[in-house]
Amino acid sequence: MSVFTPDEIAYLEKNTLGRLGTVGADGQPHVIPLSYRFNQDEDTIDLGGIAFGEGKKWRDAAHHPLVTFLVDDADSEGARAVEVRGMAELHDEGGDEINPRFPNFAPEWLRLRPTHIVSWGVDGTGEFKPYSRPV
Repeated sequence: MSVFTPDEIAYLEKNTLGRLGTVGADGQPHVIPLSYRFNQDEDTIDLGGIAFGEGKKWRDAAHHPLVTFLVDDADSEGARAVEVRGMAELHDEGGDEINPRFPNFAPEWLRLRPTHIVSWGVDGTGEFKPYSRPV
């Protein structure tokens, strides 16, 4: 059984871009947009990007593996989001498979294992009713 609700999974699977929040060695927060995929087999979020292993997000996650990932959007119907907090696992190979539309994706990638999930608006009711829970 997944730690994500069926509505959260559907929302994550229909999107490909989110924002990764990390904390640097100096304690300064850092947020960057990047591609991801929901990994149903592992019940995780797999993240990657161009020159991923060369960037601050990679160094930050290596130094401090607690990260947050947010997928969100808004329109005239309302706002929707899934926030995933958890532990980052760094991998040196396979990142080029995260989003095959981009030919220059780096082999490095990050797997986010959820420890806390917050979502709102993904159930299609149009109500802003956050659903927050540890997992």
